[in-house]
Amino acid sequence: MAALPRSLSSIVVSVVGLAIFLIFASLLLISSPISSTVRGYFYGIDRKVDVVISSLEQSSDENMHSNNLDYMHKNSSSGSNLEVPTSSNNDKNAILTDKSPSDGIKVPVSSSGSESELKKNETVEKSPRSIGKEGTSASSAMSSATKNGSVESVGCDLYHGNWFYDPLRPVYTNNSCPVLTQMQNCQGNGRPDKDYENWRWKPFHCDLPRFDAKKFLELMRGKTLAFVGDSVARNQMESLLCLLWQVEVPKNRGNRKMQRWYFRSTSVMIVRIWSSWLVHQTSEKLDFAPEGVVKLHLDVPDETFMEFIPNFDVIVISSGHWFAKQSVYVLNNEIVGGQLWWPHHSHPMKVNNIEAFGMSVDTSLTAIATHPNFTGLTIVRSFSPDHYEGGAWNTGGSCTGKVNPLAPGELVENGFTNIMHKKQVAGFERASKKVTNRSKLRLMDITEIFSYRHDGHPGPYRNPDPNKITKRDRDGRPPPQDCLHWCMPGPVDTWNELVLEIIRREFEGEESVLS
Repeated sequence: MAALPRSLSSIVVSVVGLAIFLIFASLLLISSPISSTVRGYFYGIDRKVDVVISSLEQSSDENMHSNNLDYMHKNSSSGSNLEVPTSSNNDKNAILTDKSPSDGIKVPVSSSGSESELKKNETVEKSPRSIGKEGTSASSAMSSATKNGSVESVGCDLYHGNWFYDPLRPVYTNNSCPVLTQMQNCQGNGRPDKDYENWRWKPFHCDLPRFDAKKFLELMRGKTLAFVGDSVARNQMESLLCLLWQVEVPKNRGNRKMQRWYFRSTSVMIVRIWSSWLVHQTSEKLDFAPEGVVKLHLDVPDETFMEFIPNFDVIVISSGHWFAKQSVYVLNNEIVGGQLWWPHHSHPMKVNNIEAFGMSVDTSLTAIATHPNFTGLTIVRSFSPDHYEGGAWNTGGSCTGKVNPLAPGELVENGFTNIMHKKQVAGFERASKKVTNRSKLRLMDITEIFSYRHDGHPGPYRNPDPNKITKRDRDGRPPPQDCLHWCMPGPVDTWNELVLEIIRREFEGEESVLS
C-alpha cells in the first residue's frame, strides 16, 4: 500500500510527458508537414540537387568529308572556333549549382491537390506591362502565370495575333553574339533605326513565352536539335545560338559538312546541315539536260541529311527559296520540267517550280516520317516571306526605308508567297498521313505572321562598307539589298520562341495536363 502513491505519481508523470510530446510533435508537423518531405523525396524539391555533367562522346569527324557549303556562308564567322572559357575549372565532372533567384521549380501536381498548393508550385515571371509605340497600352508582355502544360496553353493557336512594341527586347545585341553572319548584322552594317528589334508576337488567346535559354537547354538535355535547309535555316540557327549564348558559351565541334555547337552543361548539341532543295541533286548529263545544270530528283530525299537523322531528336526544316534558281526537275529518272531552263519550248512542262517545291516537301518529310530509326520531332517552318517591292531580288525589288511592321489593314498579298505556302502545307499534310514510325511532324506556320514584318530585313545594310549606297538614286532606282533574310537581333528571334513552345508542348504538355 505504501508503494501505491509512487505508482500513481509515475503514471501521472508519464501521462504529462506523453501529452507534452504529442503537443510538440503536432506543432512540428504543422510547421513542416510530412507531405512536403515526401514530395521533396520523389520530385527533388525542398533539397539541394547537384548536377554532375558528363562529357559527350567524341564524334568521328574525320569520316565526314564534303565540299557542300552554304553559298552565302563565306562571310560567316560560325565556322571558326569561338569557344570562350567560362570558368577556370576544367574538370570534366565539375559540379554546377544554379544560384539564380529567378528560377522557379515546376513540380507535377495531382488533381487532388488544394488550390493553395497549386499556387505554391506555380512559377511567375514578373514583367512590366508592355507599352505601345504610340504611348498607349498594348498587349501585355508574356507572364508565365499561365500554367505550363495547361489545356489552354497546349491547345492555343500560336499563329494568329498581333505584333506589339516591347521595350524589354532585344535579348542580345549584335555585339554580344559572335556567330551572326555579317549580312544579318544590321546595326554593325550601319542601319540607323533600331525599333525593328523591339516588336514581339502576341497570339490572340494565349501568351507566347519569352525565350528562356535555361528552359530550352533543360528540355533538350542530352539531345540534339538540327536545322536542315537553306541560308534562311542558317539565319534561324544563328538566332538560336545568339539566344543561348547569353547563358552559356558553346563549344564549336563543326566541320565542313555539318556545323555543330555543343553546350556542355546539358550535353545539348545544335546542328546545321546545308540542304538547299531537300531532295537529291546531281550535275551529270541526263537525257537532254547537259552537264553542269542542277538536276533535282523530286522523288528522292537528300542523302546529305538523311544519313544523320537517327542521331537527331528535333529537326527544324526550312526550304523553298532555292526553287527560284535554275534547275531541272526529274521524276523516275525522267525530266519533267525546270526552272529558268527548258529547251523544248514546243512542249509544255509537266512540273513547274511551285509544283516541284510541294513534291520536295512531301518526299523529304515522308522519308523522315517513315525512317525506321528516327523517333524524334520534326518542325516544318513554313515559307518565309520576302518583301521585295517593285521587282524581284535581281530586278530592282526593294524594302528600303521600312522601319515599322505593317498594320493589319496594310498587308499587300504576295501571290508567289501564298502559292508556295499552299504547296508546302499540302506536302506536309500528305507526309503526315504516311507516318509509320514513332516520330512526330509539326507545322510552324509563320508565313502570315511575318508577312507584316517588311521592316525586319537588312535591306541595303548588307555589309559594313561605309561607302555603300543606302538610298534610291535620282532616277528612283533602289540600291542592291537583301529583303529575304532577317536582321539579328530582330523578328527571326520569334521563330525560336515558337520552336521552344512547340518543344515544351511535346516534351511537357501531356505530362502536365495529366498530372
